[in-house]
Order: sequence, then structure tokens, then C-alpha cells
Amino acid sequence: MREIDWYFDPISPYAYLAFTELHTLAPLARVRLRPVLFAGLLAHWDNVGPAEIVPKRAWTYRFCAWQAMQKGIPFSCPASHPFNPLPWLRLATVTAGDETAVRRIFEEIWTTGAEAGDPLRAHALARELGVDPETLGNPSVKEKLRAETDNAVAHGVFGVPTLLIDGQVFWGADALDFARACLEDPQLLQQPGLLLPEIPMGAVRRNR
Repeated sequence: MREIDWYFDPISPYAYLAFTELHTLAPLARVRLRPVLFAGLLAHWDNVGPAEIVPKRAWTYRFCAWQAMQKGIPFSCPASHPFNPLPWLRLATVTAGDETAVRRIFEEIWTTGAEAGDPLRAHALARELGVDPETLGNPSVKEKLRAETDNAVAHGVFGVPTLLIDGQVFWGADALDFARACLEDPQLLQQPGLLLPEIPMGAVRRNR
């Protein structure tokens, strides 16, 4: 069975929503869960996250809550957002993107309404998963997470969640249907309407 990569940061509610539906790809591919630092992606591409734009922040929370309601997915925003996701990301890194561990991380952040920025909560989950919380601070763990983020950038990943299929980026929780279609038909992206033409930029904004 072919293998594809899913890049995520649990700070993203869209990543949580997408994770709940990743199982639908199981008949077509084995999905490798790869934690990355969203802030690192934003810094590389000189971008800002939705939580950094006041009206977009409000829209994101409301829209994600509505989507969860429509799909019957438990959802409750953490007590504060954005928060420092590093303890959670390092836990996902230590567990090598284990599906059960990643699911528990998302549940602790996006279904409890608790303070996700409290590292002691990540440490408690680590113990639940059989991981010594002290390992989350190991330089090797930090370096692995940094390397994963750099790897994502090298493959053109600019946000989370992102599926990478044969070098092609499928970004966002709403890209799963497109990704599934491409897995079912590997020639789909070669159709005339989906080929990426060389379109020159007609205008460029001044740097902020």
C-alpha cells in the first residue's frame, strides 16, 4: 500500500477536524502523521496565522465549531488560543506520530475547554501514554521536530493540516475529498483543467 504524509500542529482546529476524517483514506493509503511547528512554517513563508488577524480569528472559531456540530464531532475551544504547542508537538514527536497518541493530544486540546498552554497537562498525557515527561525537553526531540518542520518547508508545505501525495500539496481540512480523488485516480492532476500553468504575477504587494 502506498504511503502519504500528513503534516499537522495540534494548535490548529482545522487539523483536529481533518484528523477525525483521515481514516477515510485508509483503504487507499497508509497515512504517516508528521508533527510540525506551524509558527515555523509561517515564519519561513512570511505569513501570519488566522488567530493573528482579529476578525479571521473570530470566524475560525465559529466556523470550526459549526463544522464540528454538523459532523457530530466533539469540539470545545481551549481556554486560550493561540497557545504554546511545543509540549504537545514534542509528545507527538516522541511517540513518532502514533495514531492513538495524536488522537489523545487533539482530544485534550479541542474537546475539554481546558488551558492548552499549561505544559503540565501535556506532561500528564505523556505519563498516560507511557512516556517520561522529562524526555519532552531532550535536545534530540527538539531537533527532530525542527527537522520535520524543515522537511515540510522543503516540500512546499505552507500551512496545517497538509497532505503530501507524490510531492503534491493538499492543504486544509477541506482538501480531503480532492486528495481522495487523486489517490483513486493518479492521473487526475494531469487533466487539462488541473495542470498548473505558468502564470506570471501581475502585481506584487509592498512588504508590510
